[in-house]
Amino acid sequence: MRTLLVISVLLAFTLLGHAQIWKVPEGHETRWTSFENPTGAKGAAAQANKGAKGSAFGRIMAGDSCVLLSQQGPGIINRIWLTVSKRNPKMLRALRIKFYWDNSVVPAVDVPLGDFFGNPLSRTSRFENCFFSNPEKRSFNCCIPMPYRTGAKVVFVNTSDEDLTHLFYDINFTKLPEWDSEMSYFHAVWREDKSTKLGVDYTVLPRLSGKGRFLGVSLGIFANKAYETTWWGEGEIKFYIDGDKEFPTLSGTGVEDYIGTAWGQGEYSHRYQGCPIANADSCWWSMYRFHVQDPIYFHHDIRVTLQQIGGAPYQKVLELYRAKVPLIPITIDESDLLKFYHLLDKDSELHITDKKFPKGFVNFYRKDHVTSTAYFYLDRPYIH
Repeated sequence: MRTLLVISVLLAFTLLGHAQIWKVPEGHETRWTSFENPTGAKGAAAQANKGAKGSAFGRIMAGDSCVLLSQQGPGIINRIWLTVSKRNPKMLRALRIKFYWDNSVVPAVDVPLGDFFGNPLSRTSRFENCFFSNPEKRSFNCCIPMPYRTGAKVVFVNTSDEDLTHLFYDINFTKLPEWDSEMSYFHAVWREDKSTKLGVDYTVLPRLSGKGRFLGVSLGIFANKAYETTWWGEGEIKFYIDGDKEFPTLSGTGVEDYIGTAWGQGEYSHRYQGCPIANADSCWWSMYRFHVQDPIYFHHDIRVTLQQIGGAPYQKVLELYRAKVPLIPITIDESDLLKFYHLLDKDSELHITDKKFPKGFVNFYRKDHVTSTAYFYLDRPYIH
């Protein structure tokens, strides 16, 4: 229980008004790393060019990497800010950021730069939420608290075939006098499926063991244009926690419902949920949802999935079906008659081409391009 309490205190301090900000905790030392002070050492910043902005940025050549932070001893990263000279979709996927805790050789985070900072479509947008922001589509900010016990390393990698001429950054952290053994480690898992399979849920977070807290998800949808303008977001998110097998303990009712709106998905940016990009013409949607006020805890294991389900009136679904667009009807809502049909039940004999098929709103399995980054805390510095 202390683990959850510590995390809750950290989040409350960060998100709910910075309670007691007048306090100066004994033994807590403020540090930054940047190109002006790569080690974060005391009294070692801004030495180049007699302190006159002599080392504001770095160049990361194609295939190279750069250590943004390397520290020993207990501490906590409080804020990360950076910007790069190339922010096109190719570079936002090719540039990666990695976090290592307690001298592990296995990263707790290994995610494309754009995706990690809340740009799952690899296209920047103006937004602000409780953990990430991009005020003018030119920068990347993160304020998720990230404790570490014996060490931390943050690595920036250029996996592209292009040189990056400018990287500016600073990482703000606190050196702690001691580590609280009940603290947890921050992790992130990025995944992408360019063409999901009919009737197979997209995996947001593969099953992992341990105790922790699911913090939230950044989600991108490139809707398949084969389905024309039909709605893509009827799929339910499912959380399988602490031994769940076939069925989950937690289940949503649709993608836009999980994000916090209803009856479609428009563009907005709120503290805990939002959709910075809602481009129906291009069939792109960029969304996020963070579980701060509604925590999701797990004590033994967790797995998170998202169904790939769309919906449209019967006549449009029939038209797509006859055009051999891949789909599987699963339910029909005849709201005028107050009837709801389960097409996957064993005793269901309805088929979409039957004359007696109800003429309501049809939900159906479909295939889309989905990408996501799951953020969570875990009681170990890397995933076994």
